[in-house]
Amino acid sequence: MSRPEDLGVRAITESEIPDWIRALNAGFLRSPHVSDDEVADRSTYIVPSRTLAAFDDGRCTATFRSFPQELTAVGGKTVPADAITNVTVTATHRRRGLLTRMMALDLAAATERGDVVATLLAAEYPIYGRYGFGPATHAAEWTIDVPRAGLDPRRPALDPDGGRVDLVDGAEVRTFGPELHERLRRGLPGAVSRDDRWWQVSTGALRLDRTPWTEPFYAVHRSASGEIDGLAVYVCDDHWGDDKRPQNTATVKSLITTSPAAERALWHYLCSIDWITTVKTGDRAPDDLLPHLLPDPRAARLTTYADWLWVRILDVVRALEARTYGAFGTLVLEVVDETGPAAGRYRLEAGPDGAACARTDLEPHLTLTVGDLATLWLGDESAVRLAALGRVREQQEGAASVADALLRTSRRPWCPDMF
Repeated sequence: MSRPEDLGVRAITESEIPDWIRALNAGFLRSPHVSDDEVADRSTYIVPSRTLAAFDDGRCTATFRSFPQELTAVGGKTVPADAITNVTVTATHRRRGLLTRMMALDLAAATERGDVVATLLAAEYPIYGRYGFGPATHAAEWTIDVPRAGLDPRRPALDPDGGRVDLVDGAEVRTFGPELHERLRRGLPGAVSRDDRWWQVSTGALRLDRTPWTEPFYAVHRSASGEIDGLAVYVCDDHWGDDKRPQNTATVKSLITTSPAAERALWHYLCSIDWITTVKTGDRAPDDLLPHLLPDPRAARLTTYADWLWVRILDVVRALEARTYGAFGTLVLEVVDETGPAAGRYRLEAGPDGAACARTDLEPHLTLTVGDLATLWLGDESAVRLAALGRVREQQEGAASVADALLRTSRRPWCPDMF
């Protein structure tokens, strides 16, 4: 068995992409077989200098990749992010510090580039806190019992605001989808950017042999003025009971809107499709309007609630200055960061129009880890609650309440994407 210090951790070369994919597939419990098509596809977007691996006697035993991303902060400004994905360690090489070494290399490079934060979606909760990440958004999923929802099945789902719902195809979605998503993410803290490849893959223009493709339905909402302000992407199964009654389910792959009217219209449309008795919503914001868009909110049963986007703050000053705040106030924060560049004491002068932040020698009001600062940064968590849990320490009485008045948002942040 090789010693941990003998295992090479470095960026891969182009010729090592097939071996890297093989280790990635094994780590995610997929067939380790690597096809030529998969190599060709991944080679179009893998950047070797941002694709790390561990090697034992020339064989890849751990994988790690990052790519550039934009993350929307509270108030609508975006910050450059180091998006981390494809993280695996082969079962034969666990507990040797390989992830720690790959993470250190990547975060150092991200800091050098000037990225403000790093982001990831955590498959397992306990792993990433030790690297300074904190859960910054959550996601929920509901299962709707359509017959119980209270909508009149004898009447079409008309939009009272004068809009309309139409079915379109993937080619049409590629023409208007990117602009619709841009309007959404500019007003949604926690949202991330999508590149052209995302739209190609999600609409079937680019098909991957490792992911079976089922052509979905695309329902678009147009406002009374004709503007596209909503898109629902969904698939349906074909299941009938022994008594010849339909028991079909519509599963929502994505539903994005820029207005409450479009959101209401699209959910009512989905619950009015003939033969559909169940609607699975897919991942939604934890404070989604959905249950209360139905005459009987209990028809929407919460089936999943979990942490989603994790954030690691690399530049505290730029992160705090990028967002707006719910009130005027001043906070001095002592940030503990054992593995990165964020450690220090910072004075924040904040208000609804923005903020100024700088390092300081003043006595702190609050002491917290960089991971807990990330949890507070997008407005999803309460400093008072974290103080009760012992994760935030008040150095000045009442400072946690001041932090809540400044940092918390009226609606919870949400990241609609997986990466």
